[in-house]
Amino acid sequence: MYQLESPVYFYLLALVPVVVVLWLFGSIWKRQKQKRFAEKSLLQRLSPDRSWFKSALKIGVVSLAVVMMSFALVNPKLGTKLETVKREGVDVVFALDVSKSMLAEDIAPNRLEKSKQLVAQIINSLAGDRIGIIGYAGSAFPQVPITTDFSSAKLFLNSMNTDMVSSQGTAITEAIEMAKTYYNDEEQTNRVLFIISDGEDHEGNVAGVAKEAADAGIQIFTIGVGSSGGGPIPIKRNGILQYYKRDQENNQVITRLDEAMLEEIADQGGGDYIDGSNTKDVVESVTAILNGMDKKEFEAKQFTDFKDQFQWFIAGALLMLIIDMFLLERKTNWLRKLNLFNEKSRS
Repeated sequence: MYQLESPVYFYLLALVPVVVVLWLFGSIWKRQKQKRFAEKSLLQRLSPDRSWFKSALKIGVVSLAVVMMSFALVNPKLGTKLETVKREGVDVVFALDVSKSMLAEDIAPNRLEKSKQLVAQIINSLAGDRIGIIGYAGSAFPQVPITTDFSSAKLFLNSMNTDMVSSQGTAITEAIEMAKTYYNDEEQTNRVLFIISDGEDHEGNVAGVAKEAADAGIQIFTIGVGSSGGGPIPIKRNGILQYYKRDQENNQVITRLDEAMLEEIADQGGGDYIDGSNTKDVVESVTAILNGMDKKEFEAKQFTDFKDQFQWFIAGALLMLIIDMFLLERKTNWLRKLNLFNEKSRS
């Protein structure tokens, strides 16, 4: 297993083709100038030890030094030991509403981005828990299966948007049903589902489904994102406002936070409703909820004792530079004796 500490330094590899191209242009320019100065046979007599092969070899050595220095700055790390680590935690699933109403900007920057910020901050506050992410609008879809890899989970979280589901609506019932399939550990006593939504346009018997989930051992908490005053739904393209969503009668649609529905879902699901307007308060509330639950111990294998490898690449780069210093552009005596290119017969 390996890690790359600063992969941004891989961009330095772009210097290699630049150096090679500059050398080629320089070589062509020199040859053109030399042709104007004297004929080829005369130039060979004036500089018989000139070696184009050695010149190209020097550029190759310098390019290799740049490559090694780039890898040194990236600093690859190798995991030298695989350990089984015991962790204690709760299985936490986040169901994130990605319907068009989540584009409303009554809470900055908009409801969806605020929801993603809330989930990301909650994940940052977790320790030994396992997490999963579900997205839903007119239908539900699995975004991240239950995992302990928080970094990957946040990466997939950031990519969620309102275009991921073609059918519109707020299928909270489907999200709850899908969440039931996420909890793959029968011994886990505490299973928690956080629904992050504005609660609008829900479909089906949501309260009844939440009650069934609670009976199955899943505790449901809801986090409301939006305002009671509501706001219009902006439709943008490349970040530029095109228009505001309208209904069939051409009236501008105003979407509002439905706290009553979210409170009912949480009540039937055996949890609580959390106001999502303040990120710090939400994180503190979620932390308090999870800390008050019994943690299940489980094993997870991971690589430990990662060791830096940059020193090997620095040593290689220095070696290449030292070779370049002693590598002259004239022919060496032993190479001339080999007469690889039949120079003697042509002289």
